Amino acid sequence: MPPRSEEPRRDAEGSRRGSSRGGGQRGAPPRPAGERDAERGIGGISDARAYTPRGRSIREGGAPTPGRAEQRRTPRSNRSQDPFRPALQVLDGGRGTAGRAAGRPGGPARRDGGAGRATVTRTVTDRTPRDEPPVTAPRRRVAAREPRRGDRPPPRRPSRKPPRPPRLADPGRRLRLGTALTLALFAAVGVRLVVLQAVDTPAYADGGLADRTRTVQLPAPRGAIFDRSGEAALAHSVEARYVYADPTRVVDVAATARALSPLLGIPASELAEKMKPRKRINGVDSQFEYLARGVDIGRAKEIMALKLPGIAAHRDERREVPGGDLAANLIGFTSPDMVGLEGLEARFDDVLHGEDGQRVFEVGLGDLAAPIPGGYSRTTKAKPGSSVVLTVDRDLQYMVQRILSERMQQVQGSTGAAVVLDARTGEVLAQASHPTYNAAKPFPSEPTDREDAATSFVVDPGSVHKPITFGAALQEGVITADTTFPVANAIRKGDTWFRDTHQADGRRMSVAGMMAYSSNVGTIQIADKLGAERLLDYQRRFGLGKPTEVGMPGEASGRLLPVQEWSDSSYGSVPIGHSVDATPLQMAAAYAAIANDGVYVQPHLLKETIAPDGKRTPAPEPETRQVLSPDNAAALRTIMEAVTTVPDATGLAAAVPGYRVAGKTGTGWRLVDGKKQPGEVASFIGMAPAENPRYVIAVFVHSPSGGGGQISAPAFRDMMTFTLRHFRVPPSTEAAPTFTVFP
Repeated sequence: MPPRSEEPRRDAEGSRRGSSRGGGQRGAPPRPAGERDAERGIGGISDARAYTPRGRSIREGGAPTPGRAEQRRTPRSNRSQDPFRPALQVLDGGRGTAGRAAGRPGGPARRDGGAGRATVTRTVTDRTPRDEPPVTAPRRRVAAREPRRGDRPPPRRPSRKPPRPPRLADPGRRLRLGTALTLALFAAVGVRLVVLQAVDTPAYADGGLADRTRTVQLPAPRGAIFDRSGEAALAHSVEARYVYADPTRVVDVAATARALSPLLGIPASELAEKMKPRKRINGVDSQFEYLARGVDIGRAKEIMALKLPGIAAHRDERREVPGGDLAANLIGFTSPDMVGLEGLEARFDDVLHGEDGQRVFEVGLGDLAAPIPGGYSRTTKAKPGSSVVLTVDRDLQYMVQRILSERMQQVQGSTGAAVVLDARTGEVLAQASHPTYNAAKPFPSEPTDREDAATSFVVDPGSVHKPITFGAALQEGVITADTTFPVANAIRKGDTWFRDTHQADGRRMSVAGMMAYSSNVGTIQIADKLGAERLLDYQRRFGLGKPTEVGMPGEASGRLLPVQEWSDSSYGSVPIGHSVDATPLQMAAAYAAIANDGVYVQPHLLKETIAPDGKRTPAPEPETRQVLSPDNAAALRTIMEAVTTVPDATGLAAAVPGYRVAGKTGTGWRLVDGKKQPGEVASFIGMAPAENPRYVIAVFVHSPSGGGGQISAPAFRDMMTFTLRHFRVPPSTEAAPTFTVFP
């Protein structure tokens, strides 16, 4: 079998053809031996070097070399299956087809006798005329064969473009940018400094100031409470000291407490508890704890002389009540912070209480906690409160209070009230309560002892209500001062019988006699003629059913029973003062209207206020209204004189020697939350002189065990006697009229 040539062949036109097995192309005519020999030299090293990786020699791609025929390369479609075989032959050692065939067994011998490699030079003559376009032979198909490993082309190295040189930065641009940033930074800092120095300076200065300043409160002196003269102080404030502790600076709590206890009059254990370190709600250590308020200035100096670490004193005020229990239930008291808690202290707290001031100043730190000379200091002066002048007479208050207390000693567990009114002006000249307390030291007392009985003592007045029924009947023309009519011993209203203690046995009785003997039956008969609606209307005109607004906090209003709520028995109980709720002050004001020619004047306690600069402002004018005509009021006063003059009358014990007295006794009940309390309420309300009344006094005594009737009338007599003499009222020049009970 002839050796297979691996050399690609070219056709007559110079195109390269793929190799064929058996020395020729399948189906092609055999070629002459000389032509084949000439082509064996193709594929040498020179051709391999001239072959580019794309299978194109320099001869094919470049310009024609002189002396040689122009060489053309066939189109890629006419290439053999392996166009890179010449390069592979170079890698195989540069041997041609003939050389490899000679080396094989049975192949032709090498031309150099085996000693060297034969050099074959192949010359291809371009037969195509230059003026004619080259003729491309049709591509011959060759059978596909499996490529060998040695036939694979080497990897192709990608062509690299030379990298561009880096672009150099512009130093001028950098300099300009850096300069702009620097200027912007300095501008921002400058603006901020201007803001801090010019705009925010007060805020930052104050923020730092708080760390080195101390604030001391300057209490405003509380106004005083004077009696009607404006000179005698019932309550006033005096300068004092408060002692306080800084728990963070107290060195020895127990020793400090023992040293202060005898000076402050407070147990050492209590003082030690106040001086213990503690934290406020905000988590900061407490640096201020009160140890005592209202300490005398001399005692405070003794405490400061001890030089106890963490203990100091400062200006304070203490409320003093010179009279102790004098008008205590009326005046009330204040807290240690000078805030009114009860009585007139609470009612006029907004007038009495001034505006506290303060002093803020710089201090040193540590042991130098003292004001810095020339340092920050700001003082807001305190504005003292105004003083109030009451209508109360100090001396009369003392005597009324003493008389009531002495009389109340006769019964145990009792409550008493006494009110003295100026009948013409409605001024409260005295207002006493029993029991009482010391307003200078109020807290050990019981709350019930601190109540003002004249305004909070709600009673079922009883027979002292009968003059209201008689006055309404006189004003409405139902009766006159000379009216008489038969009076039975009892009368029935609904399911209740109402009886008289002084029985008339059906005899004709005068209205003066009915008043003197406090006839229930005669009063109910008059009320039947008057009517329930008109009676209720006069009760309201006389001031019942609503507070007098005298100025006392917590004043009771009392209660009147509406007609639509009356039962059958109410037509008997209401006219004689039952099923009616009233206070002693309300009843006293109703009697004052009778004494003042039928003109009701609202009772009041405030006379005027005195500003810190001394300016006096009178109290608002009291409310007034005409209830009875002067003639009917005078007729009613005359009828009421029978109570203290008619033999066996109920009020003989209230008669005042030398003066004509008009009044009425009463027996009722005390009501608490609308419930009747055990015992009775004995009362007497009267006026003197009866011909021209100046003063009205009401005395109410509640005694659970009874016996109040033996207290109220005599207490009235003693109080009225002193009142008339105190104000130098001349005795009556005419004797009281003589009354006929059974004409």
